[in-house]
Amino acid sequence: MTEGASTSTAGETETSGCGFVGCENDAPKHPIECDIWEQDCPEGHKCVPWANDGGSSWNATKCSPVAPNPDPVGAPCTVVDSGVSGVDSCDAASMCFDVDSETLEGTCFAFCTGSYDDVMCPEGTHCNISADGVLLICLPSCDPLAQDCAGDDICLPIGRDWECVLDASGEEGQYGDPCEYANACDPGLICLNPEYVPDCQAGGCCSPFCDTSQPNTCPGAGQVCIPWHKEGQAPPGYENVGVCGIPQ
Repeated sequence: MTEGASTSTAGETETSGCGFVGCENDAPKHPIECDIWEQDCPEGHKCVPWANDGGSSWNATKCSPVAPNPDPVGAPCTVVDSGVSGVDSCDAASMCFDVDSETLEGTCFAFCTGSYDDVMCPEGTHCNISADGVLLICLPSCDPLAQDCAGDDICLPIGRDWECVLDASGEEGQYGDPCEYANACDPGLICLNPEYVPDCQAGGCCSPFCDTSQPNTCPGAGQVCIPWHKEGQAPPGYENVGVCGIPQ
């Protein structure tokens, strides 16, 4: 299957063009002080991602002290200075993520364990490997057909998996609307290259997800429900996920 218009998302960590199949995870490309997989810091410390250049994105790792009476996985947490400072109130097995920039409050998410070749996360979550391999956390999985994310988030493909991300569609985002980012469409739709959407005159247009096991309900002339994942490569439970597009 050809790539979609964009699998990066506005307002979230960007991923490379993964199209309708998963991306390969890359090992960190930046110098690192410690190994998050191994958690090889001295006792009382944990290996965490942080922004060593004062920026707003994780780009390195460091050993950070574990807080006294730390917050466990799934609990509310706080950070010091910013969400990328690497200093938080979570326990040694997790980091504070999805941090509000004003309140500096977030939630403790578990670090991925194992290795790049044998990734492990708690049931119902998957390992998100991003920021050039510096960020390794277990995030909840979602169902693109059910759009079961909390609040206003939408379920979209991120790398090999499906995650809840910010809905950046605003007043637009209906079927056929022009779009630039994957999350510039309403829940249940995604931004595709123009050749997949009839009469699309932009760099990308919104089109809905669909169930490949059900009769074709795609709205556009010539559109059919095309499997998102290549045969045999779908994660368990996602074998019937498709997207409405004109076959190429």
